[in-house]
Amino acid sequence: MEKKKNHRIKRKRKEKPSARELHRPRSSDANAIFAQLLASLCSTPNSVIFINKCLFKLRRSLLISQTSLTSTLALLPTLLRSTQVEIVCLAADIIGAASLVSFDANEEIASDSETVKGLISLLHSRKRKVLLSACNAILDFSTTTCARRQLLKFSALNKLMFVFLQIFDGLECVCLWSEGGGSFCSLKIGIKEDKLLLVFLTATVVLINACEAEQLQGIPQSLSEAFLGILKQIRVRVSDQEVIKGAGKCNEEGHLCKSGITVSNLAECIFRLSINASQLTGFLSFEVVQRGLFGASDTSFNDFISNYWEVSPFLLARTMRDPDMHDMFGAFVQSLSWKGSVPSLLSSILQGLVACFPIASDEQNILNFLDEAKDKLGCPIVYQQDIRVVKTEMQSTKEMHYFRDFNSSCVKEPQYFTFHEILKCGQAYNEGYTVALRGLEFRYQSISAIADTLACMFGQPSVGANLYLTPPNSQGLACHFDDHCVFVCQIFGSKQWTVYSPPSQLLPRLYDNLLGSVVDCTKAGRREFILREGDILYIPRGFPHKAYTESGVGDGSPGFSLHLTLSIEVEPPFEWGGVAHFALHRWSENQKRLFYDGSNFLSQKLLLVSVNLLHVAIGIISNLDPCFRKACLTAAVSLPPDVYDSLFQSQRNTFFYLIDKIRTESRFIEVISSIEVAVHKNEDPFQQIRWLWVFCMEKETSSEYNINKSFMSEDILSLCAQHKDKLEALFLNVKSRFCSEVVFEEVVTSHRMLLQKYRSTRKQYINGMISLHDKL
Repeated sequence: MEKKKNHRIKRKRKEKPSARELHRPRSSDANAIFAQLLASLCSTPNSVIFINKCLFKLRRSLLISQTSLTSTLALLPTLLRSTQVEIVCLAADIIGAASLVSFDANEEIASDSETVKGLISLLHSRKRKVLLSACNAILDFSTTTCARRQLLKFSALNKLMFVFLQIFDGLECVCLWSEGGGSFCSLKIGIKEDKLLLVFLTATVVLINACEAEQLQGIPQSLSEAFLGILKQIRVRVSDQEVIKGAGKCNEEGHLCKSGITVSNLAECIFRLSINASQLTGFLSFEVVQRGLFGASDTSFNDFISNYWEVSPFLLARTMRDPDMHDMFGAFVQSLSWKGSVPSLLSSILQGLVACFPIASDEQNILNFLDEAKDKLGCPIVYQQDIRVVKTEMQSTKEMHYFRDFNSSCVKEPQYFTFHEILKCGQAYNEGYTVALRGLEFRYQSISAIADTLACMFGQPSVGANLYLTPPNSQGLACHFDDHCVFVCQIFGSKQWTVYSPPSQLLPRLYDNLLGSVVDCTKAGRREFILREGDILYIPRGFPHKAYTESGVGDGSPGFSLHLTLSIEVEPPFEWGGVAHFALHRWSENQKRLFYDGSNFLSQKLLLVSVNLLHVAIGIISNLDPCFRKACLTAAVSLPPDVYDSLFQSQRNTFFYLIDKIRTESRFIEVISSIEVAVHKNEDPFQQIRWLWVFCMEKETSSEYNINKSFMSEDILSLCAQHKDKLEALFLNVKSRFCSEVVFEEVVTSHRMLLQKYRSTRKQYINGMISLHDKL
């Protein structure tokens, strides 16, 4: 016994493994688990428990270390098709865990179509536990672009939307929660007591916000509309101030399932699903808008274009109207909660509005706008961008802002209007301030329909609409002139207008810097107009004007004024100067042999430069000749045939007047001198046609010769210094050929196509914004 005892003492004892070593996966673990799983799947149903243990080990191994999934990947489709709930859920969990732990694993799973389709197929299950595991896995898996692409390819989004619609049982469970601070950016969506509903909403929103435009169009219309309807209801729910105030109480009232979906994520999802909808903005007929703005006569639009358009103010008084005609502003007036008091009117107009961030006029891809603005979509209105609260003392030329802190020039961040500021607008109104709200065409379907029809009538990309509410005995804006034409439409009350003669025969261009422009009206001719309910006043761009209200004028007016302005904004490509530039571009495109005829590189470059010099010449003429600044209406549609024929002939005459001016007044020496001055001032002589370069880059990224290389001013001057005589000869040749060969009808056809590009993106933007305001 003594020997045995000593033997035990001398034997080396095994050390207990540490906790870290117990959980550290060995290199052979994944292969071992794969072998065990394969053996178990080939055996009897009694192996279910063992399979679950293997899957649990594999999941734990993935979470602790980046274990390779390659060997097990082949078994996942089989595991996902299992009739055993536990096996299916663990298989889905493994996909989610692997996707989060390793980018390589995520990519590996995404490359296996059968696994992806197997995961998506779980969304057909009627078992809540399976749905929860599948959706969680999809949410984890969708963290990479590659994975999202595969999920969309195999219709995961459609299935998620369908299931969500089946399990959504009312808005009572929806609320807001905040990460802290209570700011707009911190507000997120929460669901009370229902984790399944939350993960389905989250996964669906994530995938929708990852879609390209073509993928959004691939969603069945009925499914898209049904899901969009629910999202709008949720947005209305969380936009209610009482919900925001009560959001913090959700944890006290019950368990709150918190999502990472922000209010802006929800707004982006609504925007995306709305961009291609056709029923959001509606359409008013040409006849309704014509009778509303120009009178009942069949020749009234023709008369307006011939005698007043961009030439002189025009008043259509209500007494001149057909009393039986359709009131085109009726739907808008009915949408206001007008209860006889201005505070209630203000509240009904401002409550629930969101900011409409500007989109570039030449933007041709709506997703570019979303990339820039998506973190701010759905936020409250922004001072100066969406709303202003101003007044001007009589005889003063300076406007005063009620919200002086918001008007500070040193403030760079957006100044959001809170519910508190909205209430303050009533007080500001009582103190004589005008409330000016921009972008009504983005906020009211009825106004959007009017604006769209008017844009078609004038052949322009879009028409803006602003609202002005002015108290009695007050003036809002100081005397000023605009870079766009306006139709002032008196909705309630009355207002007195003074319109002065323009300081220049040259119409101001859109985006011209008018800040600081002093309007001296002491010597200018003037006309006085009194607008009463239903009256409409047209003011051309460049005509200085001011307006004020007076109480007790004896006409039964309430003393205050509510009017809308419909703004015809002539974008650079759609004024006559822009048409001339576009015509030259189209002609040079049709003359490719002129540039690629086998001649050497220098000759090609000189020919391209000569075309660009002619663009500069057109710009010089445009700055001096009023006709080049007028709006081109060749793309006007929805007009009666007789009206269109008359307009077309008039536009044709104008076009050839322009061509003749280009032929006789384009001078090589003047062009070179202009470029030299621009270079000396560090200015771009091609700034006026930036829109055309954007258009060229969209179309010609793969052209034989990058056209932008010949646009450098210094390059042109260098070529001119070395090859002046040859370049001048080529310039004269290009000018002569262009003026002789350009065909008006071909220009009109191409110009209409350009307009559709502009209108297409603008229409998508309006659809998205209208949808964000729907039912608010």
